[in-house]
Amino acid sequence: MADDFATRVTEGYATEGAAVVLGRGVLDGTTHPDAVVQLPTAMCNRHGLIAGATGTGKTKTLQLLAEQLSAAGVPVFAADLKGDLTGLARPGAPNEHIDARMADLGLPWAPAGRPVTFLSLGGLGPGVPVRAPVSSFGPQLLAKVLRANATQSSSLSIVFRYADEAGLPLLDLSDLKALLAWLTSDEGKPELKALGGVSTQTAGVLLRSISELEAQGGDVFFGEPEFAVADLLGIDADGSGQVSCLELPAVQDRPRLFSTFLLWLLAELFQDLPEVGDLDRPKLVFFFDEAHLLFDDAADELVEQVAQTVRLIRSKGVGVFFVTQLPDDVPDEVLAQLGNRIQHALRAHTPRDAKALKATVSTYPFTDDYDLGEALTELGTGEAIVTVLREDGSPAPVVWTKLVAPSSLMAAIPAEEVAAAAQASPLWPRYAEEIDRESARELLAAKMAATAAATPAPSAGGGGVQVPAPPPRTAAPRKGSGGAGRGRGRGDDGNVVTDYLRSREGRTMINTVVRGVFGMLKKR
Repeated sequence: MADDFATRVTEGYATEGAAVVLGRGVLDGTTHPDAVVQLPTAMCNRHGLIAGATGTGKTKTLQLLAEQLSAAGVPVFAADLKGDLTGLARPGAPNEHIDARMADLGLPWAPAGRPVTFLSLGGLGPGVPVRAPVSSFGPQLLAKVLRANATQSSSLSIVFRYADEAGLPLLDLSDLKALLAWLTSDEGKPELKALGGVSTQTAGVLLRSISELEAQGGDVFFGEPEFAVADLLGIDADGSGQVSCLELPAVQDRPRLFSTFLLWLLAELFQDLPEVGDLDRPKLVFFFDEAHLLFDDAADELVEQVAQTVRLIRSKGVGVFFVTQLPDDVPDEVLAQLGNRIQHALRAHTPRDAKALKATVSTYPFTDDYDLGEALTELGTGEAIVTVLREDGSPAPVVWTKLVAPSSLMAAIPAEEVAAAAQASPLWPRYAEEIDRESARELLAAKMAATAAATPAPSAGGGGVQVPAPPPRTAAPRKGSGGAGRGRGRGDDGNVVTDYLRSREGRTMINTVVRGVFGMLKKR
């Protein structure tokens, strides 16, 4: 078997079109430089899984795929939770470990960086701020993010429909909260009669879920200007695909925030991109790093939504790769869609590990070359058990693979360099400054203020209640934040009161007063 190993592997992984070179086959501890293991570029939209224990080289494998896809003219999006992928923007630094690995593989190695655009959620951390209005999510996706049940989802659909018909823009979470409060007040309830109404109890549950999302940082992500997914599909002048790295170190402890964004992004790609069928190379390859954070405690409806999107987005020319520690971190409904497998070492230290190891072995095609149960626990760093889909859609042979070293820097670059690169991006002028225009919150506050002013003052009270109207939002971007967060700078007029009302504390005060007016009118 060893005599024809290289021939069998090379024939099993042969391609007519372009391919991502993964490495060379290993048998009985010996690397065979002629045993070529590669992934057809055209099959990258059949999705994939990169799994393995901590420290086994998953992130470097992601980096290897990203840089080769970029070099082949395929745009790449990657969620970078720890900042490890920032090195994609710089050429790698040669060292003795890289030299020894590439000599063993019989391959040359040359350092090279890739064109990288750094993104951030709403400006939390260095990167071009990414935002999306609440209305862009729509009621169905937002209901799944809020973990709403069927009744709550239906009520949310009614709220969105009313907002559309009444001309109330839903830009951020405060708009949605204000609208829910209005529609469950005595004054707002009659306006929903034709649509069915929303109960106070259901609105209360939705408001608590929205507050939880705000606590995760959702208040900085929801807003304008809305990020256009077309900006992820850039091709450089030399034909290289743009690599978009979403920098998440500042929010890695808030999984609800970035999983909300990633779900929205997948939904937007599916909605905006045309049907293209099978292409010689994908239009975009999407990497979910630390994928278990997306599915931890996820409602069944959310898992179903992800599975359906992954199943259908292939025809849009988009490939999705999940990167995680154990294959069972990914639900079966999603795992079944992943045709390309790169499995790094697994550890069997716990009963769950042993169960995951057994389950992983059962999902691979049969091979006489290895005892997969033993092989998966013996893999070294930068080695993996690989099987991918060939160009005809059939699975390639299972091969113990020593992976190629990435050409870009296998380390994080300083945050200052990331920030400088983001500000030099052509996307920075378009998205850096937040736009805070008039929307549902202000319009409803003005409506309530007018209602309160028209209500006769109580005889013993000596004067009506004065409701301070919130400052009007403008279409011009605010100054002073530089895109690094949701902080609001001093207005052009320099008025202290106006500045306070525009601040986070001022908006909180306004919402509190409006809620007080709701309560007073209800009692009266």
